[in-house]
Amino acid sequence: MIWKLTDDRPIWIQLVDQLTLRIVSGVYASGAAVPTVRALASEAGVNPNTMQRALAELESRGLVETRRTAGRIVTEDFSLIRNVREELAYARMDEFLASMRALGYTDEQTRELLAAWDKKEEQV
Repeated sequence: MIWKLTDDRPIWIQLVDQLTLRIVSGVYASGAAVPTVRALASEAGVNPNTMQRALAELESRGLVETRRTAGRIVTEDFSLIRNVREELAYARMDEFLASMRALGYTDEQTRELLAAWDKKEEQV
């Protein structure tokens, strides 16, 4: 995954969001070691202190744990990962529905469009 950072929000918050996405999508598997702060910072092109702040936030949320001998690992709490993933999915659905309403579609019309799109995708 490519790091996408913008100027509209603090970098460390964007890092938290992108690392969270990597965890819930399985890029960083449950129980797996998280790359080092320096490696992640280098990859993302940010200051190691900024990456450290993002990882500390993930740790406070329970998505990452520090183990003395293994460094940081992704939590093995599958229900936490599943809940965070579901929360992110609901947030994206809310954004999608809001954008469809802004286009003038009702929720029922949006469902109909999705059903038609799904049938079209099945034919491809």
